[in-house]
Amino acid sequence: MRITNTLSGKKEELKTLEPNKVKMYVCGPTVYNLIHVGNARAAVVFDSFRRYLEYRGYSVTYTQNFTDIDDKIIKASNEEGISSKILSDKYIAEYFKDACALGVRPATFHPRTTDFVDQIIKFVQELQEKGYAYERNGDVYFDVSKFKNYGELSHRKPEDMRAGARIEVNEAKDDPLDFTLWKAAKPDEPSWDSPWGKGRPGWHIECSAMSSSLLGDAFDIHAGGNDLIFPHHENEKAQSEARTGKKWVSYWMHNGMVAVKEEKMSKSVGNIFNVRQALKIYGSNALRMYLLSKHYRSPIEFSSERMEEAKAAFKRISNALDEINRKIGDFNSDEDTFTQEWRGKMIEALDDDFNTPQAFSVIFELVKLALSEERKEILSQIRNLFDEWNYFFGFNFEEENVSKEVDGFIEELIKLRNEARLRKDYKQADEIRDTLKKLSVEIRDSAQGTTWRWM
Repeated sequence: MRITNTLSGKKEELKTLEPNKVKMYVCGPTVYNLIHVGNARAAVVFDSFRRYLEYRGYSVTYTQNFTDIDDKIIKASNEEGISSKILSDKYIAEYFKDACALGVRPATFHPRTTDFVDQIIKFVQELQEKGYAYERNGDVYFDVSKFKNYGELSHRKPEDMRAGARIEVNEAKDDPLDFTLWKAAKPDEPSWDSPWGKGRPGWHIECSAMSSSLLGDAFDIHAGGNDLIFPHHENEKAQSEARTGKKWVSYWMHNGMVAVKEEKMSKSVGNIFNVRQALKIYGSNALRMYLLSKHYRSPIEFSSERMEEAKAAFKRISNALDEINRKIGDFNSDEDTFTQEWRGKMIEALDDDFNTPQAFSVIFELVKLALSEERKEILSQIRNLFDEWNYFFGFNFEEENVSKEVDGFIEELIKLRNEARLRKDYKQADEIRDTLKKLSVEIRDSAQGTTWRWM
């Protein structure tokens, strides 16, 4: 198996620190609001990759954190008039609702920053003792000049970064590139006692402390969105390797951003489409299909057109399975060279840097074959392959059955409305339209007939 390592910029063979075991850390959300489709891409991509690693025989220790103390959380909690803990607890619970609905399995560990403050303080102390950190008025900074490999992950040179106009110069720092490990307390903010006075952790130190506490001082894979490469992951790498003096992460994996009209989807831009809305309109299968339809490292455009394409693509798979079941019922065949050949094609695709578009092309070749094939032995093996592969794609075919029932109910209402219009009973026709609207269904009349879509 080969994966693209951001550190080298090349595909590298996966060689784990322990045989047949993968220790993996994925940066999770800052919990001050519902997650949006952009957040969901990392969740779904690395959930599927984790499943694929298990399918290939690895035992995976999967860690995904929650940042539950942060400037944005403090701001949101003040606006809602509740404590930051109540706010973050609320949105962690909401995250799990959305993740479950998306078919994302729980991680082995879901650490929260506030549960690891003692470990964070110890981590900062060790950096200070080794000469990599310094204190100014209760703030503690990492001294970038002391770490010779700074910029290695993001492929940037410190001197170029210093010259960049976007670097904010803080008078308390020795160098504009130095970053905060510990923040001195401000009035009316959550804080903890520390050797430097009351304060709270900086963002970057959180993941380093949590991952080292749960996975050890070196582990196999660190993953997240490519917007985290700099400064977050660069800073994590610097402080972690400065503390131990050895390589921290073997492979860095980064997914591309979800964009809306070529602009990154983010809360700060205000172009977000939250997962709960997307699930309501399109369902989890279409959303997973969409998020996996392009290679994980590539950017992906979010639009109703793309989502409808994903919905139709999944329906092709579902319809093929329905056709197989209609043709062969409970008949089951043992696998032979047919299964081995097609399983090999799937593994070849996904062993090559988790190439899900190529994997889907394998599936749709079999979909096409299933619709023309009559031999029960072949159809049974196709069905078994789909069931086997769904371990890592994570589709929910039970949801699809429910979706078909809902679609049928809506179409029956539209049929009744059309009949009412034909007999000029416009009152009943309008009542049915209003009923559909309350169900978030928009109907459109044209010369070709009546169509509908989720609002």
